[in-house]
Amino acid sequence: MHHRHTLAAVTAGILLTAGIGATIPAGAANTSAPNRSAPTTPLVVNARWAGHASYDRLVIDVRGAMPPVTVHRVAALHQDGSGRPVPLAGRRFLEIRLSPAAAHDEAGRSVYQGPRLVKLTLPALKGVALTGDFEGAVTLGAAFHTEPVYKTFRLHSPERFVIDVAHPVGCRG
Repeated sequence: MHHRHTLAAVTAGILLTAGIGATIPAGAANTSAPNRSAPTTPLVVNARWAGHASYDRLVIDVRGAMPPVTVHRVAALHQDGSGRPVPLAGRRFLEIRLSPAAAHDEAGRSVYQGPRLVKLTLPALKGVALTGDFEGAVTLGAAFHTEPVYKTFRLHSPERFVIDVAHPVGCRG
């Protein structure tokens, strides 16, 4: 008889513990406010540049987690969506694409504070343009007179994507 009461008490304890464990996550999920910690679309907020002794640097500032970024050589720069040519002087171009990303907030207001189209006279970098904020991707274009030799990397706190472009051979910063 003693073993039956002990067995019943242990079984009840196990069931009670299992029941509590099962209800905590469900209850927490149902009573929480809208999930504010859910990842939001990264926002591209700026593009800036600087000339250094042997290279020019283009920095793209991002608010939120850094999205995947691709950099491709392209024959010409075009506006995303419309396909219109981007009037940026140069003979060689790089297209920088951040996706998923946006340059506008949820209300559709622009958060991008950088240049839309700017001509530069640095040794390598000759221009920068925002070429798209379209269908979950932000694209920028960079113009050069010679084939760009570059390296890319990310910096954190705050999030930045960096492209360092070597000065053309024979150029003296």
